[in-house]
Amino acid sequence: MIRVTEKDRAAVEAFLAQHIATSMFPLSNLRRFGMAGGHPRAMRFWLRWQAGTVTDALGVSEEGMVFPQCPTAPWGDVKVVLQGQNVKGILGDAAQVADLRAVLALSGDPGLDENEPLYGLSLADLIMPEVTNFRLISLKDAPRKLVVGWRRAYLEEVLPMPDEDFAMTAVKDIIGYIEADTHRVLYEGETPVAMTGFNAVLPEAVQIGGVYTPPELRARGYARRAVALHLAQARAACVEKASLFAASSQACKAYESIGFRRTGYFRILVYQEPQVIYG
Repeated sequence: MIRVTEKDRAAVEAFLAQHIATSMFPLSNLRRFGMAGGHPRAMRFWLRWQAGTVTDALGVSEEGMVFPQCPTAPWGDVKVVLQGQNVKGILGDAAQVADLRAVLALSGDPGLDENEPLYGLSLADLIMPEVTNFRLISLKDAPRKLVVGWRRAYLEEVLPMPDEDFAMTAVKDIIGYIEADTHRVLYEGETPVAMTGFNAVLPEAVQIGGVYTPPELRARGYARRAVALHLAQARAACVEKASLFAASSQACKAYESIGFRRTGYFRILVYQEPQVIYG
């Protein structure tokens, strides 16, 4: 595999766009933070070419997150690329993440290891639920204490990294979401009932993440209404596709009810301490 520079950026973007359902994180990071460094999510890429065509791509963020998009499974080449580097985690197609983890001989216990159903939707096929008396507001206009509490509860329930300072992370996350304008709060009348957001955003596609309904308000259809209304806003802005990975069977049912269809599995593998890759 060959390390690419800015002049190859178009080739990287074109290849990742062909596999957009499992490339939202690296592609979004690339477009937002670039390849020059200076931000934890700034990207470096390596490409594998065959007969003038890109067959595989490997993305690594500055913070050490690895994003394999390697349909031909060139794991030996990938291991050479990563040798001596610190790997914080691997995210992507579940089968590819499992194969790469084995090749790299990552034996440490991950703080987070989730294998979740992956869903996709063409926004032209979005099924709108009944939303009379419901509205979305921007996160910046919602009660700050409430949404920070919701984010903390989400982290504790869905992304339970050991030794995580959930309170501090929740505050940082909400500040970042407000700055990026990626999240919304669903109101029923004058009552906030759920939160939804996009954890990766491209002009042509969005990836849903951070959907949360307090336990006492669940099983009332709030999550699917929040997601559907947010996707309707994205569709109005000419976004064409959406993807997500679901954390529970209840979430799967909610997303399927508004048109999402399962396309595979997505794996999130994150280590508490970076793993050094040896030869």
